[in-house]
Order: sequence, then structure tokens, then C-alpha cells
Amino acid sequence: MKFILLFICILVTKISLAQSCLGNWITIDDNTGKKKSVVELYKTDGKLYGKIIYLYPREGRGPNPKCTKCTDDRKNKPLDGLQIVRGLKWNGSEWEDGTIVDPENGKIYTVKMWIDASKPDKLNVRGYIGPFYRTQSWTRTTKDF
Repeated sequence: MKFILLFICILVTKISLAQSCLGNWITIDDNTGKKKSVVELYKTDGKLYGKIIYLYPREGRGPNPKCTKCTDDRKNKPLDGLQIVRGLKWNGSEWEDGTIVDPENGKIYTVKMWIDASKPDKLNVRGYIGPFYRTQSWTRTTKDF
């Protein structure tokens, strides 16, 4: 009986972590440390996707910027509403096997995302190109945009 209860607790925790990625997240510019955008993460057909729903004002960026450096179907699409996260699958402890695009340079990275149970308002986002990777920490926001 104890084993069954433990198993149920572990299962509920893993499901909760999977669902807790959903919502709005503030991204931070690696170079300046300033807020860059808000990305909404959502599920479609069991996979995780994300789109930019707000761009923080930045010096030198005009109104309605586009993804001019993107090389796929996102080329020259407005950044506001741009789907930057695509097709992540839940493996039981993290979202993986999807892609993320950096609209600043057009590069597409393999990505995985996870939340540490001790920091539920921080999302770890790790982008890979081959064996090289970079990890960012996105911050949850409940503000409507």
C-alpha cells in the first residue's frame, strides 16, 4: 500500500511539473541582462509550443519588428506572435526533442526545458547546436499582455 501511495505521489508531481511550464515567461537578454520578451508556452496535441506575446521596448528597435534573419517559414514574420518554440515532448521529467529559434540571429536550436521543484517560477531553457549548449532561466509572470 505504501508503494502504491509513493508511486501516485511521484506521478502527480511529474504531471504537475509538466503542466507548470504552461503560461507566460519573461525572457532575459544574455548580453544586457534586461527583459527581452514574454513567451506564452502552450500545449497542442500533447506537445509544447511557445510564441512571443510581448516585446519589451528596446533602443534601436522600430515598431513591428520582423524575424529578418530567420531562414524557415518564420522569415520576415512579425516578432509579436512569432512561434519560437516548437514540438517539445514530455519525457516524464522534462520537455525535450523540440526546437527554439533565436529571432536575433535566425539560428534554430534543439531545446529542452524543465523546472526544478524548488524553483517553480524559474524555467530552465537549454538550447543545443551539436555538443554545445547554452542555458537560460526564464521567469514566470502572471501579468496579462
